[in-house]
Amino acid sequence: MGFVRYLASRVARLVVSLIAVSIIAFTLLQLAPGSFADIARVSSGATNIGSAGTEQMVTELENRYGEDKPAWQQYLIFMKGAITWDFGPSYKYAGQDVQDIIATAFPVSATLAIIAVIIALLISVPIGVFAALRKDSIGDHGTMFVVTLGHALPSYLTAAFLILFFTATLHLLPSSGWDGPANMIMPVLALALGPVAVLARYVRSSMLETLREEYVTAALAKGGPYSTVVIRHALRNSLIPLVTVVGPLLAGLMTGTVFVETLFRIPGLGLYFTQAAASRDMPLLMGTTLFFALILMVVNLIVDLIYGALDPRIRAEAGGRGFLRGGRKLWQQSKVQPTSV
Repeated sequence: MGFVRYLASRVARLVVSLIAVSIIAFTLLQLAPGSFADIARVSSGATNIGSAGTEQMVTELENRYGEDKPAWQQYLIFMKGAITWDFGPSYKYAGQDVQDIIATAFPVSATLAIIAVIIALLISVPIGVFAALRKDSIGDHGTMFVVTLGHALPSYLTAAFLILFFTATLHLLPSSGWDGPANMIMPVLALALGPVAVLARYVRSSMLETLREEYVTAALAKGGPYSTVVIRHALRNSLIPLVTVVGPLLAGLMTGTVFVETLFRIPGLGLYFTQAAASRDMPLLMGTTLFFALILMVVNLIVDLIYGALDPRIRAEAGGRGFLRGGRKLWQQSKVQPTSV
């Protein structure tokens, strides 16, 4: 029953948060100047506002998409459809429903984010372990300086540098599209560089804390091989807190590929989001915003469940019943921060 109550409370909080996000997003869109009809009128070359043809086109667009209705009524119409996963037709992409666009574009963004996280883990874990085992050495300070420098560079700046170097200078890789493995290299590298720095610092800090634990000292005192103790005991337990970092990081990349997808012209959800913002495509903007928020909240919930299931100390601390709630509090009290130790 403790688990059921915990899960029910988290789901209820998730629903309330989504409603709050929808209200804020819709309000901001209503406060923004202009409308899709105005932008469409200008884009079509009909700059004479007083012409009958122009006014007729604006009226047709308002009637079609409900922009002539009060704002609260537009919001209720949209949310009624959103509950049944029906966001309605897109303004910009005529003939396509928003949910169909999300279903087509999100797998592209998810693939890009998942590959980037995998690459970041493959690079950051060895770097973090290396720095921890050589604490305060030149190698430790050097690797941490390099990864921190990489973290300071925004992904769009890294992407621009990669395009300049590999495409404009070396002519090795395509600068746009999503047609094959060659198109993935630069976007993945641009997204993975920042997470490498974050994950490497977490691995280093967690590893240093674990190496000070009594069971590690006891294993070494019993004559256990140093490499075995480090890999089988210290490293394994050091990676458990990493679950709480990788989950939100993956969700953040899935919902934060806007600049990279725009620069590389990748047909992911980030590219559609920017185009919807430029054209004031309200259904697509609202749909993608709610979907992004849902992804972040669901991943955070899954991370809480996985963390409570992985760490036996949490189950023992909470005594089984309600162990997830107690485990969350326990981890927050003792979590390792990515600081230099």
